[in-house]
Amino acid sequence: MAKIRKAYFCQGCGYESAKWLGRCPSCGEWNTFVEELVTKDSGVGGAGALSFLPQGNAKPLPVDSISIAPEPRMTLGSGEVDRILGGGLVPGSMVLIGGEPGIGKSTLALQLALKNPLLKTLYVSGEESAQQIKLRADRLGGSGKGCYILSETLLENILAHAQELKPNLIVVDSIQTLASKRIESSPGSVSQIRDCAATLLKYAKETGTPVFVIGHITKDGVIAGPKVLEHIVDVVMQFEGDSQHVYRILRSTKNRFGATSELGIFEMTGAGLREVSNPSEILITHRQEPLSGVAIAASIDGVRPFLIEIQALVSTAVYGTPQRSTTGFDIRRLNMLLAVLEKRAGFQLASKDVFLNIAGGLKVSDPAIDLAVAVAVLSSNLDMPIPAGCCFAAEVGLSGEVRPVARIDQRISEAEKLGFKKIYASAYNQKGLKTPGSIEVVFAGKIEEMLHKLLK
Repeated sequence: MAKIRKAYFCQGCGYESAKWLGRCPSCGEWNTFVEELVTKDSGVGGAGALSFLPQGNAKPLPVDSISIAPEPRMTLGSGEVDRILGGGLVPGSMVLIGGEPGIGKSTLALQLALKNPLLKTLYVSGEESAQQIKLRADRLGGSGKGCYILSETLLENILAHAQELKPNLIVVDSIQTLASKRIESSPGSVSQIRDCAATLLKYAKETGTPVFVIGHITKDGVIAGPKVLEHIVDVVMQFEGDSQHVYRILRSTKNRFGATSELGIFEMTGAGLREVSNPSEILITHRQEPLSGVAIAASIDGVRPFLIEIQALVSTAVYGTPQRSTTGFDIRRLNMLLAVLEKRAGFQLASKDVFLNIAGGLKVSDPAIDLAVAVAVLSSNLDMPIPAGCCFAAEVGLSGEVRPVARIDQRISEAEKLGFKKIYASAYNQKGLKTPGSIEVVFAGKIEEMLHKLLK
């Protein structure tokens, strides 16, 4: 007979407590404990009936005697997604996709199901009806012959349909809407998410069917539910971007079958998500004449190099208190660069308003764009356009030194491929640098030396 008891669970990490606590002793968050009903099957015989004899067929093996074989991969028809997964989807794996509301998670999942008619896909939605999904499918296009739609939230019914249909891929949208009969709490609770995810993982491993799971995120930007959800799955992918812009970035934060340094860039259109094979050509604006306050930075995100456009505007502070505003760039790092330019290069920027924007709605944390930010700010302050065909790849230190950056060869090759004639880099990157082709590399060790070579 099943026993029902009450317990308190932390909504942040899943910590269980017999009483309500104001602060979670595991993750340190405040006011995250919620009361839930827990169903537990009563065992027969009590603790004395425990047996320490092996119950399964698994045996400890020496590591030298274990044979390995390459994992077979299932292609999803999307070059960006296949590359992020490490070459394709591994059978029996479980993939979690998280992102903000309206970013395109459901569109990406449905598009993968529609673009692969050879794969029998079971698309399970707990948020939309079959008619709503059909309207989106007509807009996205694709044959859809192998895509089966199921609007269901009860986990037992979903697994029953999966056993009958025997699909090649299961998509669940979303894990926070599922509920199991074994748990008395409401859908989205810690115990429901943990139990449903573990059951889906067990089904995936036993049948060899890969499962795509979509997860909501909290206001802090992390996937809602217990942290154990990210430990259960094999791959965790984050869908990033701004709903006001058309570009989306899909990056992997965990991958048991590949690297976590890959990322894919998509463009949101009326017909769904379009893969961007060369983001540098799209993120850079092609102008007829050079403008002040615009600099091109050679950045790398993961293992993928691309060039981005830095836009800066410097004006006199109207109300006496200067403003500092950034979009896609850390405002604290901007304040640091402004202090370096004033202290080391002699530019008076303390009484100026400074606005900085990364074109395309991207959020960049690569320190190699420091030099491009500093040059864009000075270009706007002096109202002097940067010479055409120039880009920058270097970090700026507090002492005014131009510091080296990693993988300078890839940055130079990307700039050369897009037709740039000159790239400015740190003098400390000269050691071991391969001979560039048609592009000229200008080296400098100090920020003032770099500006002198640029503005001479």
